Amino acid sequence: MATVAKPQPWTYTLELPRDPRAPGIARATLRSVLHGHDMPELAETAELLASELVTNAYVHTEGPSSMRVDGEEGDHLRVSVWDTCPRIPALFGGAASGARGGPEGDGGRGLWLVRVCANAWGGDWGDEGGKVLWFELHPEGRRVRKSASPVGCGECAGLEAVRRKVVASGAAQRAVEEATIAVRRHFRNAHLLNGDTW
Repeated sequence: MATVAKPQPWTYTLELPRDPRAPGIARATLRSVLHGHDMPELAETAELLASELVTNAYVHTEGPSSMRVDGEEGDHLRVSVWDTCPRIPALFGGAASGARGGPEGDGGRGLWLVRVCANAWGGDWGDEGGKVLWFELHPEGRRVRKSASPVGCGECAGLEAVRRKVVASGAAQRAVEEATIAVRRHFRNAHLLNGDTW
């Protein structure tokens, strides 16, 4: 009798210096990890949200940061970003601060975007100081019937669902634009440049 082994969980950790290029490096690394583990349908959303957390670490701290990616094929993805500041933002469960987060607030739009697009999110204190902000994405939550997309692409439909969720939530124009760009970028790269027709 043949048995199918359950996929093993995996973890990657990327140490990032305090450098303005860190968000781009984190996105590229995350994209490689997700494609390598056959989870490309999560790549666009995961890259956007990870970039927001790494950018937050760069802008609001004076030290290095690190990104940890935990997952299991077909099950879940968890991205955690550690930085040297021990203060957890109010949008992630910390004490209230002076800046209002959200679509029209003075700050925290990136963290608000994480809250809108992720299946789960939160903040914890790091084991060795600092804090960890994290989010989870679940492939099952992103799958849509093939007929929902003009080309039958689940990733197109998933990205469009995220874009609609951002628009419906009353997000700032910047957040709506970023979600729209993600849809268009995927459609262009995956379908127009590959010669798909519909």
